[in-house]
Amino acid sequence: MAPDPLSSPPPVIPPGMPPLATPGQRFTARLIDIVILGAIWTVALTATGALQYTMDHPGEQDMGKVTLALVITMALYFGYEGVMLARSGQTLGKKALRIRVAMLSDGNVPAGQGWVRAAVYVLPGMLIPLLIGTVFWLVNSASLLWDKPFQRCLHDKAARTVVVSAVQ
Repeated sequence: MAPDPLSSPPPVIPPGMPPLATPGQRFTARLIDIVILGAIWTVALTATGALQYTMDHPGEQDMGKVTLALVITMALYFGYEGVMLARSGQTLGKKALRIRVAMLSDGNVPAGQGWVRAAVYVLPGMLIPLLIGTVFWLVNSASLLWDKPFQRCLHDKAARTVVVSAVQ
């Protein structure tokens, strides 16, 4: 029987590519990185004075200071993700779970594409006050559950990366 000309060829996994990380490994690694994000957020809120309530309206925060803290937080977290992924393909969370980001084409460390991946993951967080960032993060992270066969999130697709085991 002849192959169907309308069907696409199966995806090619590069030779020697380690096994894919499981969704559980990826989720746990991201939780560790979220603790780092939370620490940055707390420092930024404190440094900008956003944790102090206004004198005129007790219980209300200065939204300008909160927004500044958000911008600082996302910029620092973008730097953290970008540097870590470009250098080794691993954030602290990924190191703890023994997984790494690899280029889908050849399994190498993503280098410059690590910055692309970081930008697509982190920068929509600037829109959290509008809930757009939150919705994007949820859809982005959940998308690995239905992406076949590589279980990639939107930030993986944008950077042409995949998350694999770092243990061989």
